[in-house]
Amino acid sequence: MAGGILNEAYERFHRTGPEWGEDQLTNHGPMAVEVLVRRGHADRVDGWVAGYLRRLDELPGRTGEIGEANWAEALGDGRRVGDWAAFFARRLAEEPWRRVLAVWWARLLPGVLAGTTHGVIRVGHVVRALLAGAESPATLTELAHGLAFWAARSRAVPMAGDPGGALDPHLAMDALPRVPEQVGNVASRLGQLSGLPGWEATVTGLRPAATPEEIRTRLADLVAAATLRYLSHGHGSPVLLVHTATAPNAVLHALPALPQELWAPSLTAIWTTTAAIFSGYAPPEPAPAETLPAAPSGSDPVADVLDRAVAHGDEHVIKFTDTAAEVYTRTGHPGALAASLHAAALIGP
Repeated sequence: MAGGILNEAYERFHRTGPEWGEDQLTNHGPMAVEVLVRRGHADRVDGWVAGYLRRLDELPGRTGEIGEANWAEALGDGRRVGDWAAFFARRLAEEPWRRVLAVWWARLLPGVLAGTTHGVIRVGHVVRALLAGAESPATLTELAHGLAFWAARSRAVPMAGDPGGALDPHLAMDALPRVPEQVGNVASRLGQLSGLPGWEATVTGLRPAATPEEIRTRLADLVAAATLRYLSHGHGSPVLLVHTATAPNAVLHALPALPQELWAPSLTAIWTTTAAIFSGYAPPEPAPAETLPAAPSGSDPVADVLDRAVAHGDEHVIKFTDTAAEVYTRTGHPGALAASLHAAALIGP
């Protein structure tokens, strides 16, 4: 039943584009409904989708053909998202989805900032559904649309090099410098990273991961660090800073579908991207502790925060709460659940 609800929701969203409005805001619908279904709120999907669809634009039409001979020149061209969607639909009809994902994850990884990381997040959510056994025409089309968005909006961040220091993700995030001018759009903020004192040293100061299990652990720790720092720093940019947690979480959950030789590059790319967003948007000083919410104290605090997120209705709150609940389940840290309540307070319903 739940799989049918997810498939139907995906089909409704596949008539829409990955962005909407003059400001090119991201269509979060497919990502949020995957969370609603997986978290036991399938009964809320139809009404939520009906309300969300009202704001969206149609999927842009095709302008030409993308193939193996010319895909590189179409990379990062947002006008060609319809062409990319058609290209990936063909590829997924011809080959198993894991093979297509492996080839294109490697090709798209350098541009993982795409859509302020929404490309990889959208892919990560549908990969979770596929790994759970929900393979269907609708989920494969959703994978095609997620990869198309990532390809069409491909954007790189200044790379600092591979991790080679002694810092765990918590200490590394605390040590990150801030860009001099935390104003303007993503490009203007991240454009200040080159030459920023301490930037490269801190990013490469992350402790390296030598084995697949260490890579998985380092990513999980990064998700936890970003979630907890949303509680203290999320007020600086309530929406943008959500992605410092949800983007590495998307990569973490995609790992089982990827060849292990892609795991270490994925860690480096998403850590660098997370660090860049944090440096660009997190204020230098944390919020006063007395102004922050406490975690719920009931018998099932995870269910509590998830219910509150669903009632709140905002797509960022739903996705971030899903990630925060995972962090709490792994670590037992109440600050993760408090961070989800803080997001709901900072982001309007």
